[in-house]
Amino acid sequence: MISIRDAVAEDATTILRFITELAVYEKAEHEVEATVELLQGSLFGPRAAARAAICEIDGKPAGFAVWFYNYSTWQARKGLYLEDLYVSPEHRGSGAGKLLLKHLARVALAEGCGRFEWSVLDWNEPAIRVYESIGAEPLSEWTRYRLTGKELEALAAD
Repeated sequence: MISIRDAVAEDATTILRFITELAVYEKAEHEVEATVELLQGSLFGPRAAARAAICEIDGKPAGFAVWFYNYSTWQARKGLYLEDLYVSPEHRGSGAGKLLLKHLARVALAEGCGRFEWSVLDWNEPAIRVYESIGAEPLSEWTRYRLTGKELEALAAD
């Protein structure tokens, strides 16, 4: 049986495990800076920046999703941005990933969101197939940019 529930602070260790597994899958384990304490504050503290859900199969954690709200000036509405969705390898193909996406689509509609968006690495064919199977379309005309570390600090200092 597959179920999805809102994550609670006590799930921070499980979420960190999933984040680490995802980073290993994406060959970026060295980039993980998250800790249980940081997750508890950023997901469950009074100034939480994001929300999370846990997918369980037969009562055991099988995956997770983390999302936050962004804003569309063109729609004058918030949107739901999926930061990460991960299902452990032993549970892939069970439908857990699609159920997490369906859960988030319901959250987006219930919250009045005009969009539900996410990014995927261009080499992640299994995920791309899932996304296309639910009717999602890539936004090829957009290029994402990022500032981190020294570059972010340098821009802020100027």
